Amino acid sequence: MNLRLGSVLFAAALPLMAQNGDHSGEAQLERVPADRIPPSPVLDPAQEAATFRLPPGFRADLVAAEPLVHSPVAMQFDPLGRLWVVEMTGYMQNPSGSGETEPTGKIVVLEDTDADGRMDRRTVFLDGLVMPRALMLAGDGVVVAEPPNLWFARDANGDGRADEKIRIASDYATQNDPQLGDKSNPEHASNGLLWARDNWVYSANHTQRMRWNGSPTNWLRSPTIFRGQWGLSQDDRGRLFYNSNSDQIRADLIPDRYLSRNPHLRAPFGANVQLSPDQRLWTARVNPGVNRGYQPGQLTPDGHLATFTGACGPVVYRGEQLGPDLRGDVFLCEPTGNIIRRNRLLNQNGLLTATNAYDHAEFLASTDERFRPVNLYNGPDGALYVVDLYRGLIQHRIYLTSYLRKQIESRGLMTPVDHGRIWRIVQTNRPAGTARPLGPKPTTGDLVARLTDPSGFWRDTAQRLLVERADPASTRMLQLMVRTNTTSADGRLAALWTLEGLGTLDLSTVEAAMADSDGAVRSAALRLTEGFLDGPDREAALNLIYRRAGFIPPEEQLQLMLTLGEVKTPTADAILRALLMNTSPDLLRIHATLSGLGGRELEFLEALVADPNCSAVKEGHVALLSGLARCITVEAKPPRVAKLLQLIADSRSGEWQQLALLDGMVSTLPAPPRPGQPPPAVKPIPFETEPAGLKSLRGSSSPDVPNRMARLDPLFTWPGKAGFQAPAVAAPLQGADQESYLRGRELYAVVCGACHQPHGRGQEGLAPPLVESEWATGSEQRLIRIALHGLRDPVTVNGTTWNLAMPAFAEALNDGQIADLLTYIRNEWGHSAKPVRPETVGKVRTETAQREDSWTEPELLKLP
Repeated sequence: MNLRLGSVLFAAALPLMAQNGDHSGEAQLERVPADRIPPSPVLDPAQEAATFRLPPGFRADLVAAEPLVHSPVAMQFDPLGRLWVVEMTGYMQNPSGSGETEPTGKIVVLEDTDADGRMDRRTVFLDGLVMPRALMLAGDGVVVAEPPNLWFARDANGDGRADEKIRIASDYATQNDPQLGDKSNPEHASNGLLWARDNWVYSANHTQRMRWNGSPTNWLRSPTIFRGQWGLSQDDRGRLFYNSNSDQIRADLIPDRYLSRNPHLRAPFGANVQLSPDQRLWTARVNPGVNRGYQPGQLTPDGHLATFTGACGPVVYRGEQLGPDLRGDVFLCEPTGNIIRRNRLLNQNGLLTATNAYDHAEFLASTDERFRPVNLYNGPDGALYVVDLYRGLIQHRIYLTSYLRKQIESRGLMTPVDHGRIWRIVQTNRPAGTARPLGPKPTTGDLVARLTDPSGFWRDTAQRLLVERADPASTRMLQLMVRTNTTSADGRLAALWTLEGLGTLDLSTVEAAMADSDGAVRSAALRLTEGFLDGPDREAALNLIYRRAGFIPPEEQLQLMLTLGEVKTPTADAILRALLMNTSPDLLRIHATLSGLGGRELEFLEALVADPNCSAVKEGHVALLSGLARCITVEAKPPRVAKLLQLIADSRSGEWQQLALLDGMVSTLPAPPRPGQPPPAVKPIPFETEPAGLKSLRGSSSPDVPNRMARLDPLFTWPGKAGFQAPAVAAPLQGADQESYLRGRELYAVVCGACHQPHGRGQEGLAPPLVESEWATGSEQRLIRIALHGLRDPVTVNGTTWNLAMPAFAEALNDGQIADLLTYIRNEWGHSAKPVRPETVGKVRTETAQREDSWTEPELLKLP
């Protein structure tokens, strides 16, 4: 059979060989003519390097390749200069993904024994792993992620191989648990394991963080927000950067714990912030081998990948070899398009935005279709390192389309699957960096000295090693470093956080740091004063904070606002109001303020509008007043909402303050329905009588007020109002229903809390709210189907449209567990919907047993 005939027969067979990623009704048509697709032979490393298009003055050097390394997905250098690599050799050995449950994965250690820059020795440290995906050096060993476990492995006898393996967590990357069978999903499971500046270990795609607690088998745990999909990095300040496949760069501009302080602040801004809305990219070759390359807009008219579809592995470059112009830039991978993006960051008083460093081009673009960069790292020599999962097929079977399978098989891209390369990107007109290993037994003084290293790799490594060592002698050395300006600002910042990690930070050192010449050090000192607010040094800490507020540069105002929210005193609130009124606050500063005002928003607003400085509108003040009114309305306490209405009525009719406050109240309502849909339900705030302020506002002569009042009308109810219905008093759950609710509460934390969050309000760009959601409290038939099979594509929740890819739980949870989970969701956060019975779930499961695809909103709306 010739190749052309084989391709025709294969195409004809597609309807009979449908893949998991196929959507019913799609026409998977070829968009790149066969004669325009160049061949994609397997290249040796030298040939592959010749396909790299880099800016003038940059070069990619090979560090390791098969047979020294196979299927690499993650790596980390140790202080000796050795390279630890995760080999995920079980990943997609064939289009069906069979073999992924076999224990073929390894952790290997690569060494450069002749100092020529290329690894030449391989030691298998740990093998017999099923789909390992991350590692982090810790103590005298390494933490390894093998779903659903985190292991600590060490070499106790010095032979280079692990002989101890201790489980330290059993809830990591649970989406990729082999016990899930065909539903096991490596594309959406935890990874990353980054020891960050604040001494917490964060992961991508995970909602727990960890902290060293004296040994590598003893870690504190704390909830955190969901971050990205694959890969995680930090800048010198400790801000976290991540992405998802179709959203190239996001970051936490504010530590997420601040933004969870106020339950009335819905969709807070400052964490998980999109830094660039531009998802276009510029590849060096046509890209027909993209999973949904048949869809309009996925490829450009000339066949190149149009937008990110596999963004991953971001890193903030913090070395020196590539030159100062690149320092602080964010690099990221796009294996689908065979490119590496370089983003420049613009910092406007804490608000970051990212732009491509090149016009219609990329930092690295390859014409080799098998070049698959999946992770990037700072190296000990100041260079940029690239993990290249060199292969043809990278799409997992769960999402694989018939179109892509045809591309892979007809063009011979399926094999080999055991290759892999690691590259070092260097600037050719600068001196080659050296790893400068610490040696096997560095002194505490050696480690403290490395905190001042120009390389972020060494500062991070030294901080971790000092915290782990906990040598009392280090405290004095670190205090001296913070208190003198003879070292670098980066070094003083690292020393300050190392003291925090050791638990030996004192207020006098914080005071010295607060007078530092560098704004990043001063901001960190402000943040660290918060640790003294609940102890005997509270008054001294408050005085430090108040004194710093006297004159503070814009770069530090954001942290001051966050810290004042922890203080919660009248003086702190007065300082906040002064800062807000004397500037034009942006959304970041407004939400930093609101996050710390939970339960005090009304009092803060009353004092604010009484301030003469609040009479003249400045940019940002409208959003500030609207945000305060929104929080008070979300709080939904009738006496406080009545005071808000009176405050609005007493404002000058139709002027900016009154309209801003009304708009804040209106913003709590669902968006108007789309044509043909019923209006979304509104849960009214019950008053004993009509509030006087409401009556006054309804009689306003301003042309701008009546339409707002009409929108707000469903939000208020009282006896005597037309259509009044006394609020139903929900009977508390009893007996078996209450037990089901309690079991569901425990399940929710594990199964749903990662995306929808413990408070049920969801996360912007990821998961819609469950609180007051018509999907949560409405039809149990729809809700059960969503839990069993998942939900995809656009769906409207409380008037807002979300694009979803919610996973299915039919394999992971039994009927009773799904009933418990849904009963909890339908009766938490003020809900009082009918509990769900296991037998109802079982009946729906049987009726939909043949379904393989996720549900869509149009399908579900046809159900009662």
